[in-house]
Amino acid sequence: MANPRKQIIINEIQFWKQNKLLPEHYCDFLMTLYSEGNEVDIEQKNNYKKAIKAKERRRANLMNSLLMIVAIILIVLLFALNQIAHYLLIVVGIVAIISVIGAIYLSKKYGLLAPILQIVAALLLFSISVKVSITYFPDNLNVLYSLLIANCLIWLGTGILSRLIYFIIAGSLGLVILVGYQFFI
Repeated sequence: MANPRKQIIINEIQFWKQNKLLPEHYCDFLMTLYSEGNEVDIEQKNNYKKAIKAKERRRANLMNSLLMIVAIILIVLLFALNQIAHYLLIVVGIVAIISVIGAIYLSKKYGLLAPILQIVAALLLFSISVKVSITYFPDNLNVLYSLLIANCLIWLGTGILSRLIYFIIAGSLGLVILVGYQFFI
């Protein structure tokens, strides 16, 4: 089977058969027809599995990109619009919670997508904390420092419990900077 078009068709027929998009006897007939009566070899089956994994990775990357764009837009809107701050805080909070749940779910399925969702959730939580401090306690910097320290402690705790080096570094570095800023300025 040197023809790449036939290989693509055979991969699609295997996909249909596996996902029961067509009855099995139709898929067997089509497989026999396109493989010209030859057995489909192991390499073709491996190519099919690789094609399915590539489709899943592309879908995960698309979801990742969309979530990052939505998170960036929400963070910008959170600080740009003051009139609808209450509603926007709720929306950003919901997106942060969905990001955390999505990170937990997708970390089991895809290794690459979970860290991005965790970082998005951490940044959304950080931005909510800063916005709450600025909106409700504009003259009290102690509330802002307390919320920032709480965020850093959450990051540090999450990094230690989950063994995520980027959260350990972010939490530790944030604490060092905040404590240093408090004592030296």
